Amino acid sequence: MDLLSDILNLMQLSGTLYFRTSFTAPWGLQVPRYENVSRFHYVHRGRCFARVKDHEAPVVLEQGDLIIITRGALHILSDPAEAEAQSVDKVVEISGFTGRGALIYGEAGTGHETQLICGHFAFDPGAKHILLDALPAYLLIKDYGKSTPDWLDDTLKIIGGEAGNDGLGSDLIALKLSEIIFTQAIRKYLSTDGRTRVGLAGFSDPRICRALEAIHAEPSKPWTVEDLARVAGLSRTSFSNRFSELLAHTPLNYLTAWRMQIARRLLIDSKLPIIDVAEQSGYGSEAAFGRVFKRHFEIPPASYRRTRTAPLQQST
Repeated sequence: MDLLSDILNLMQLSGTLYFRTSFTAPWGLQVPRYENVSRFHYVHRGRCFARVKDHEAPVVLEQGDLIIITRGALHILSDPAEAEAQSVDKVVEISGFTGRGALIYGEAGTGHETQLICGHFAFDPGAKHILLDALPAYLLIKDYGKSTPDWLDDTLKIIGGEAGNDGLGSDLIALKLSEIIFTQAIRKYLSTDGRTRVGLAGFSDPRICRALEAIHAEPSKPWTVEDLARVAGLSRTSFSNRFSELLAHTPLNYLTAWRMQIARRLLIDSKLPIIDVAEQSGYGSEAAFGRVFKRHFEIPPASYRRTRTAPLQQST
């Protein structure tokens, strides 16, 4: 599995579509803050403005643009920019939206119409990775369909046609395709603005990326900085400095953080003995693994397993 896919797979990325809209100006929608999600809005037709909390200047969204609010911050969508914003719940109540078809808000024929496809990308609440932590508050990709491969442009058109459609399987089709959008958006950002952003730059640096790929390919291997430097084709000092400068983490800190994410998923998803979880996470003894795990999550592995699996067992 490639590096980005491996990270998003362990983060348990899943897409959720809220609705397709038909908003007629003037309109305003306030979207509340939400944990462990990245909200997204794709402009299928028309235009609007987006204001993200703590970022005062409104962002213009034209037809074909995609905005992802990476950490679920409170934000306002509107047309015009200064339009009064109602809460999502209020807009749903006024519109009489039932969850089927489009969410229609405003008086038809009175102004400019905006069609949005809105939803979010959710992640495992306990998962953590520097790639997502280092993203800016929002990603704006202008004319997203044209800036990405032809097949993705077609995907966006399919989502636009399927979202809120009454056809059999339409919701599931749009839902699954939406997860592709997030992956492609992150990939595009890493290859453009992310190339110079601390915490992300290492993912597009060929030498550092080789070391990251080696870690992800064999996370249980007893890696040393010298080993990783050799993979990267750099001296130990040059590698360490470059890794820390681009990712804001030392190589071994990154390795440990990734191993801990693997361990927590094994504890939740399997019934493996703790020693087996330790070994698959790169630790030769249960005691050494337990110390690192407790330092990382502030709770021993066995207790972590009990607290995370108990709710699942109660619901079955």
